[in-house]
Amino acid sequence: MSLIYIAEPYDRTAEATVFEASPAGIRLDRTVFYPTGGGQPGDTGWIRWPGGACPIVDTVKGAPLVTQGVDVLHIPAPGESLPEPGIPVTLELDWERRHRHMRMHTTLHLLCAVVDGAVTGGQVGAERSRLDFDVPGDSLDRNEIEEELNRLIAGDHPVRRVTITDAELAARPDLVRTMSVKPPTGAGTVSLLRIGSSDSLIDLQPCGGTHVARTGEIGPVEVVKIENKGRQNRRVVVALRE
Repeated sequence: MSLIYIAEPYDRTAEATVFEASPAGIRLDRTVFYPTGGGQPGDTGWIRWPGGACPIVDTVKGAPLVTQGVDVLHIPAPGESLPEPGIPVTLELDWERRHRHMRMHTTLHLLCAVVDGAVTGGQVGAERSRLDFDVPGDSLDRNEIEEELNRLIAGDHPVRRVTITDAELAARPDLVRTMSVKPPTGAGTVSLLRIGSSDSLIDLQPCGGTHVARTGEIGPVEVVKIENKGRQNRRVVVALRE
């Protein structure tokens, strides 16, 4: 399966061919829909064909396919008509929701650059997002974090996906900020997200999600709250300020 969102996260529509369709999920030869993973929710939207259309309420990863590699399941709304295998279809994202996820996900990478601590968990949301950090109590100031996040956003820094080999990642364990979840290896290369230029790096760490092209596209954000989730676990919740 061709995963269009990896190289072209701004593509909102695409043409595809149906492999299989059932209430459990629709399989295609290519997709712009991002499947749930890395703390980012799966995309929603529509699959359309001559004489029919089906709302997609979620996108998830399925079992790897022997012939097509990565398996992505587009989950249809219950009771909706399904496309026949072999027919061409048009994919259409719920772009407003996806774009909010892109803005939020990039914000969380900036938050990693602002807060000096290992990440113990996180979740991207269209309305609110959060990261949990392994840091001592009372060491985080909400106003200071919010001010620094908005300074980095206003700097309109470039955001790029780059790749390194499995061996290069193994030699640089400092790139992995998460304590419990390690980036998938074994395919030979690992995808990283880089924020900033090569001579002014802000953040660099493994990530396979979708992101904006420049930090300025995020717009102003708010640190909604900082919660105590354990002796050394602090949850920072952020929202887009609109």
